[in-house]
Amino acid sequence: MPNRPRIGITLGDPAGIGPEVVAKALKSGRLDRRFDYEVIGNPRTKRRADAVDWVVAGAKRCLKGELAALATAPITKELLHQAGYPAFVGQTELLAHLSRTKRFAMMLAGGPLRVALVTIHEPLRKVPKLIRPGKIVDVIELSNEICRRLGIRRPRIAVAGLNPHAGEGGLLGDEDRRVIAPAVKRAARRGIVVSGPHSADTLFYRAAHGQFDAVVAMYHDQGLGPLKLIAFDNGVNLTLGLPFVRTSPDHGTAPDIAGKGIARPGGMIAAINMAAKLARV
Repeated sequence: MPNRPRIGITLGDPAGIGPEVVAKALKSGRLDRRFDYEVIGNPRTKRRADAVDWVVAGAKRCLKGELAALATAPITKELLHQAGYPAFVGQTELLAHLSRTKRFAMMLAGGPLRVALVTIHEPLRKVPKLIRPGKIVDVIELSNEICRRLGIRRPRIAVAGLNPHAGEGGLLGDEDRRVIAPAVKRAARRGIVVSGPHSADTLFYRAAHGQFDAVVAMYHDQGLGPLKLIAFDNGVNLTLGLPFVRTSPDHGTAPDIAGKGIARPGGMIAAINMAAKLARV
């Protein structure tokens, strides 16, 4: 129909399940009918590196206002490097670079959980030095903003500790009281309903049972382990802070089942519909 907003959908790694789940999503009848959908990519390409060109093209069209949002099928970190982007370990970082966004974060949403990450694709040994107060405050604020966009009037944000038992008063590490706690207090002074650092071993249970609207985790596996346990097939990756809406399914390229016709499209459907929901706000 004329004048309907359009969402771009990149196909992801052509050697993975991206083309299959995109095709199944478009045929599912479960997408928001108030939008048109445009596939960005060619599933018959012989060059896997073309996948990154599709991401760049989608981002540029969003920045020009030609697309209302962008939903991206998965690509691998290795593919980004092979395509000439060795400085970026994921699509999140590449999209932030393309849009000149300095303040950004990854949030995963699925089932009752929303989990934002202070550090994303970083070796665990580097994490303690990377969890700076300013970055933590940024992620808290971005989490609060996206929850409000999703219709939560006064979001309750919980911040996970880094160490077991949130440091046990300094006995198990001092980052929690020295770095995380001051960041939580700073964000609270800005009017955000935020608490922590909480012991991560119980925090996600509490969030899944309705005590919090979003969790800020310190590192990748701390946040994604609980999320994927609950919502492996329909989790959505949101890039917070970009000047346009970007979502992606919370699963990888799954090359072991590519081409077999058995990939489940639930995550892709959820990602596209989340993009549509945010584009309407």
